[in-house]
Amino acid sequence: MESNYAPRRLMRLAGRLAVCAWLACAVSAFADTLDERNELVHHFVTDFNANPLVADCAAHGNFIAGTSAAFDHVEFPPSSFDASHAAIEPWNDSFDEKKQRIKVDNVVTVEGQGVTKDGDKNPTPLKFRCGYVGSQMLAFGWNDPVPPLRPHAEPRTSSGAKGKHGAKTKSSSKKAATGTKTKSSGNSAKKASKKH
Repeated sequence: MESNYAPRRLMRLAGRLAVCAWLACAVSAFADTLDERNELVHHFVTDFNANPLVADCAAHGNFIAGTSAAFDHVEFPPSSFDASHAAIEPWNDSFDEKKQRIKVDNVVTVEGQGVTKDGDKNPTPLKFRCGYVGSQMLAFGWNDPVPPLRPHAEPRTSSGAKGKHGAKTKSSSKKAATGTKTKSSGNSAKKASKKH
């Protein structure tokens, strides 16, 4: 019994070491990404005189676009941070009417040029929108040309039992009417047999 116990302990130890190594790599990768983002924000603020919120929104947009299937990265020329391409708007309302209904104080918009992964020479104009409470970003949106996949709705047919909102269709109404007739004709047959 003791001979089986030692290999199990070694396997557990090896498993724990593997998990620790994976966590160390994940933390390191997150730290690298955070450092890159902070460097980009610093670059926008110091070199392009960008507002810190606009710079933060642009850096986040660059990161998100880099995870897209379409884009490698986003280029932000100095003109991206001027008044015609970037804005901070006092909001004090929901960020949007979709999933991000969170209330934000300011909405920041900034424009950039998406460089595609396929090496297309013509960059794609991108617009990023970020919702902030103080200096904390709570919501984000952009004009992603590759929208996320959505589940397909079931096709509606004219012979279905129930429609989308539970309303009966013609075929289910006919079935219900047929069932009622059968039930009433069955009752009249019982009454007729009682008379005899």
